[in-house]
Amino acid sequence: MSPQLDPKGVIFIFLSAALSLFPTILFSLPFVFLYHLLAKINEDRFGLIMSGDVAKDSAQGPSRSSDQPAAPLSRYESQKRRDWNTFGQYLKNQRPPVAISQCNCNHVLDFLRYLDQFGKTKVHVHGCVFFGQPDPPAPCTCPVRQAWGSLDALIGRLRAAYEEHGGSQENNPFGNGAIRVFLREVKDCQAKARGIPYKKKKKKKIQIKPNVNDEANSSSKQQPALLSSN
Repeated sequence: MSPQLDPKGVIFIFLSAALSLFPTILFSLPFVFLYHLLAKINEDRFGLIMSGDVAKDSAQGPSRSSDQPAAPLSRYESQKRRDWNTFGQYLKNQRPPVAISQCNCNHVLDFLRYLDQFGKTKVHVHGCVFFGQPDPPAPCTCPVRQAWGSLDALIGRLRAAYEEHGGSQENNPFGNGAIRVFLREVKDCQAKARGIPYKKKKKKKIQIKPNVNDEANSSSKQQPALLSSN
């Protein structure tokens, strides 16, 4: 027969073992807690570093994968963009506002006349004593206007910008015949008032002189043919 264990004895043994191990467990708890705390801090720090690297890579990724930065616009392209924005703002300020798709040559003519108030070219009126003088000796009260050359270049840029923004060449209001007539009249009027005729410079024809060595080479190449013909 197996000996029967006394329940009180078992409880006493268990309590004795627990009491003997209690100081060890109590002493090791701070270290266990500190170990887990440091592990958690390192884990969070590593996560922050990784998230920062991912954000940095995502920010730098497109710039690396994309092509090189676009070259700056030329002076002509920059001026064309400014002119197009100015004309669009002019149409918006009309009462009622006019859409760019609904503008016609009359809006363009009004726009050119509107720009005269910002001109810097003195245009003498018929009653002015300096009418027709290219270099007046004294100031006068004649108004200033936009120079014909500036208006002509402006229309050229706007005509190109209109087609670049989806407009058709056939319906381009900047290429209308009325615009060409207006510019021609401004050109003739300013030429008479300022005494500065607008004449196209004739291009000098460049005559290319034959090279002496080329003539010698050509004659030497033809010589065998002459000999063979004899």
